[in-house]
Amino acid sequence: MYIVGMMVGIVGYGRFGRALGGLLEEAGVPYRALDPAVDIPEPHRSPSLPALIADATHLVVAVPVAHMRALLQRMSPHLRPEQLVLDVGSVKVKPVHAMAEVLGARVPWVGTHPLFGPLSLAMAERPLRVVVCPNPLHPAAAPEAVRFFARLGCEIIEQSPEGHDRVMAHTHALTFFVAKGMVDAGSGLDVPFAPASFQALSRTIQLVRSDAGHLFSAIQHDNPFAREARGHLLEALGNVHRELDALPAEAPPSDAPPLTLPTLDSGLPELRETRELIDQIDQELVELLARRAELSRRALRTKAEAGQPVPDPAREDAMIASRRAWASERGLEPDGVEAIFRAILRFSRRDQHRGG
Repeated sequence: MYIVGMMVGIVGYGRFGRALGGLLEEAGVPYRALDPAVDIPEPHRSPSLPALIADATHLVVAVPVAHMRALLQRMSPHLRPEQLVLDVGSVKVKPVHAMAEVLGARVPWVGTHPLFGPLSLAMAERPLRVVVCPNPLHPAAAPEAVRFFARLGCEIIEQSPEGHDRVMAHTHALTFFVAKGMVDAGSGLDVPFAPASFQALSRTIQLVRSDAGHLFSAIQHDNPFAREARGHLLEALGNVHRELDALPAEAPPSDAPPLTLPTLDSGLPELRETRELIDQIDQELVELLARRAELSRRALRTKAEAGQPVPDPAREDAMIASRRAWASERGLEPDGVEAIFRAILRFSRRDQHRGG
């Protein structure tokens, strides 16, 4: 069931535009989209920019920053004061300046940055967070943007455009900068093994390899603070490199404090640390179960739309067999792992039944 009286227009139906459309669909929010370079499904395809704007209450601008000003100029004559324009770019200073200059005080607008993308949505990662930049020209715009994203199940973070870009320069931009350097150096690509500490960076490397280029360019060139952040990182890495070169071939052992046995009052440090690690892993398992439940609900909706039966004994048997094989490869007892996954299947069925 769609939300009555609300219609979202998405200008730009690339990877993020399509992902946002799926999120809107799940939330029951109707939308239309326009992108001459993309084949948009018929129920959501708009024939022209004026037609898209005419029907919309909220307009999401999902195009590269370099194209935003020209697009806003094309949109401006068709916009009405009761509509809300949102940009969803990875940087905020430049888009906000463009909207302020083109739309000004005539049409409500707000800068936003969804801190998720197609991959995180596909993997059902939660929570979904969005940065919203308050707009002094339109005080009601940011609260409406907060309500809009809250309908999609998002958590909201309010931040100024400059504050947002400073944080992104030292996080998002530097992460992609390091990953791009490793890609160009051929580091960590198609290796037969790697430590667990490399896995998070490996995922970013894969994102950089699959990116069309405009995202990397935007977060580096369109963020006014990214160059400074890269310079600080390179300087720090250079210092580390020189310090390592200055170390003797065999560094003498440092003066270690004498070994002391723990008292009964202090407990066993290794046991306490191990328990803390177990708690951390259990928390991650619960988060993974929540993501799995969301994917299971998504599969249930897809089956219902396709008219397929929900129970799939053949799929479940194949799944259990593969999990038993994984357990054997890891040196775990297959019957115990099977029992765990059958319990997960029962949990999924109850969750689907409750959600339905």
